[in-house]
Amino acid sequence: MSSPQKLRYAMVGGGHGAFIGAVHRKAMALDGQFELVAGALSSSPERARASGAELGLADDRNHGTWQDLLADELRRPAHERIDLVSIVTPNHMHHPVALAFVQAGFHVVCDKPLVHTTAQADELVAAVKKAGTVFGVTYNYTGYPMVREARHLVQSGALGDIRKITVEYHQGWLATAVEQGGGNKQADWRLDPARSGAVGTMGDIGSHAENLAATVTGQRPAWVCADLTTFGAGRQLDDDAQLLLRYDSGARGFIVASQVAAGLENDLRLQVSGTLGTITWRQEEPNQLVHSPVDGPRRILTRGSPWLCESARRAGRIPAGHPEAFIEAFANIYLGVAADIRAHAAGRAADPLAADYPRVEDGAEGVRFIEKVVESAASERKWTALADSAGLNG
Repeated sequence: MSSPQKLRYAMVGGGHGAFIGAVHRKAMALDGQFELVAGALSSSPERARASGAELGLADDRNHGTWQDLLADELRRPAHERIDLVSIVTPNHMHHPVALAFVQAGFHVVCDKPLVHTTAQADELVAAVKKAGTVFGVTYNYTGYPMVREARHLVQSGALGDIRKITVEYHQGWLATAVEQGGGNKQADWRLDPARSGAVGTMGDIGSHAENLAATVTGQRPAWVCADLTTFGAGRQLDDDAQLLLRYDSGARGFIVASQVAAGLENDLRLQVSGTLGTITWRQEEPNQLVHSPVDGPRRILTRGSPWLCESARRAGRIPAGHPEAFIEAFANIYLGVAADIRAHAAGRAADPLAADYPRVEDGAEGVRFIEKVVESAASERKWTALADSAGLNG
């Protein structure tokens, strides 16, 4: 049986000086599903073309602007066009680029946070629905096998009724003034409201925490009490966030996201407790999930084990004991997108286990959440409703 033809993709952003673009490209290459054929890899036309040349793009598909990229693809016959575009720009470019490609009928994968405002998110969701295209958002931590096992344990009732949902995400790279002097491109745009949006750390890593909690538990909070702090002198955006959450189910939650936790690297932790037990997962030890039942010994579940759920088993590539991590999790998101695109092309519904990835609606939920966090942090009220119909319980 012959292998399916690779899906052709273009990338917007991700050239010289970018961090995440190379991660996306490596993840897309991992399973042989995608081929990079075109791009506009920087906001600087010269840097964009130089970056594309390094990656081996043909001259006629190596563009200085994303507008030129889109126009060129639309001029090409269908069999030459890209199947999807991967958007890895700073946040302020997500909305115009994604909307233009969706309206032109292309599938899209976009980095998070999806866009700056709820109005932009709603417009994008409506455009995707109208176009009938595939749209993925790279909340990549949901691609880890043991996160998918955690989701399964919650869904199967192994934890009972959920009582407490905690996500901590600590980094230390902004503990000093790395943005001063213009030598750190990542800090430069992430701390600029025009490019980053209304939040800094809350959008950069807090958005991951929100989505991880929602993905694993299947619940979204109804109320938030938020504290956004800026520790770095002269910064215009938050570099630390603490959120108390209340859920309509009666569960309580806590999210902390900090990029000024000196000495820490990428310390993301999830803990979910219910009436029958607790699960704990750490991103820096991603191949293990600890399950602590109320009436038995603690279990350490490991990636690649035959007793995991099918979704977790599918997300692994090599036998247990051989670590898999960040690139593979990213690749799992793209595998889900590829499965959906192929099903779309064949005119059939995708296998839900195969097409397991965050959608544009998940990205929109994240944007709405961030807006309410900002509202809460600026308010003297203790609790801010996350939906108009929310009713404070407990």
